[in-house]
Amino acid sequence: MDGVSLITNPTVSVRVTSTANSFEALRRFNRAITIAEFKCKLELVVGIQASCMDLQLFSSTDAFLQKLDDNEALMGSYPVDDNCRIHVIDKSGSGSGEFEDLSTVEKFQLPDEAYDKRSESVRSFLKKNKAGRFNEEKAAQKEELQVQRDAEEKLLAEALAPGLRCEVQLMGQPTRRGTVMYVGNTEFKPGYWVGVKYDEPLGKHDGSVNGKQYFQCQPKYGAFVKPQFVTVGDFPEEDFGLSDEM
Repeated sequence: MDGVSLITNPTVSVRVTSTANSFEALRRFNRAITIAEFKCKLELVVGIQASCMDLQLFSSTDAFLQKLDDNEALMGSYPVDDNCRIHVIDKSGSGSGEFEDLSTVEKFQLPDEAYDKRSESVRSFLKKNKAGRFNEEKAAQKEELQVQRDAEEKLLAEALAPGLRCEVQLMGQPTRRGTVMYVGNTEFKPGYWVGVKYDEPLGKHDGSVNGKQYFQCQPKYGAFVKPQFVTVGDFPEEDFGLSDEM
């Protein structure tokens, strides 16, 4: 129509993908730049040299539209709209995901001796302020408290024995009845543990953890709990109807 001009947004938001990595980036570009200039900007996004790029344009629904193969043409001369996808193909022959694979990157490690000499390091700050593991008084108190807890746990464990009926009361969970099957140390965690065979399938295993069998029971009937959560006594077996048998 005479006297009517079409004004388009000077910038466009596009999704950028590439053969060099697996992520998708959302970037805004000026429609007035040439494809050659566009490629130079894409170098910072995908890590591929502009001279090694082939560009493909996809719609917002990922339908292929065309190649962006004229380096002198303006980006706005192509049907590049918001949320379109620009896929960058690396012609240099680099493998997909090359820039994400850190296994071949040489890792820098500063020797402890050299790190200790740095005055601006986190370790230096902790030393100056006697914080964290460098707070000897607090560390000693923590160690003493742990020794006390271990002693209390040992006394509680010594009052238990395999074969005793018990109730287990864990915080936020209903009381469960069962039989003590194991008391002592384990390989999966430090401290004293009580292996319990529940009356119903309310446990986690069959008495084995990480491939080691501590006691025998049916699957889902066994559990390990700390001694402070176990009370022994004359607790008759309860039946909540949770058996798999009909």
